[in-house]
Amino acid sequence: MKDFMFDPPLSEGVIVRRKSQFTMTVLFDGEEQAFHCPTTGRIGNLDVAGRPCLVSLAKGEGRKAAGTVEAVSLARPEDAGKQWIGINQNAANRYVEHFLRNGGFADIVGAGHEDDVRREVFLGESKLDFLVGDVFLEVKTPLQHLQVNVPEWVKTKKVTPFSSTGRMQRHVGELAKSLADHQRAIFLTCFIYDNPGFEVVEKSTNYDEVKRDMDAAQVKDVEIWQANFRLTPEKVALDRYFRISV
Repeated sequence: MKDFMFDPPLSEGVIVRRKSQFTMTVLFDGEEQAFHCPTTGRIGNLDVAGRPCLVSLAKGEGRKAAGTVEAVSLARPEDAGKQWIGINQNAANRYVEHFLRNGGFADIVGAGHEDDVRREVFLGESKLDFLVGDVFLEVKTPLQHLQVNVPEWVKTKKVTPFSSTGRMQRHVGELAKSLADHQRAIFLTCFIYDNPGFEVVEKSTNYDEVKRDMDAAQVKDVEIWQANFRLTPEKVALDRYFRISV
């Protein structure tokens, strides 16, 4: 199984501040530069100022940002051997597609479907991420709640309960409906760090509603799987994936 390679490799910097939903100021190459923030939501309860980060550099002229912040670390800037938390939720679909096309998810979708991967397929009123053979697969990359141990030197902040769950609930419902015509439907929660096991956090203002919809989908045999990716400056590896119940 081939890893997903960065070309060129990612570069390291330090986040000075999150300037807006879409922009981070990063100390990179000796000066403060504006980089795109690929998630408009929060990154757990982290205050990202002072966090080491990995960035991909923009290609071509006329770009407003120097590049994109791909990952952050809870290590100190001077620490060696940093572990990275990927924050580019859009990139997660590229990673999943890469491994689908290279046999990485054979235990989920079955072997021999590497050339039968379709992106962004309509199902009902929703556009789902993948159709692999006759298996619908929807990818989510939660960042609102990071299941990691936060060191004492990392600043955190008080956050409000998360409530933006409507799109996820709609997609889960469409997956359940698809089983009337298709063999299998999969909800794949992806983490670009080593997450011990996904949890539906009760801090969500919609917890009861989300839990009800997830339970109903699982009764209809929607499969919920988790995938953990490991990101380094050079590549993304698929560390492990396993079926879960939420």
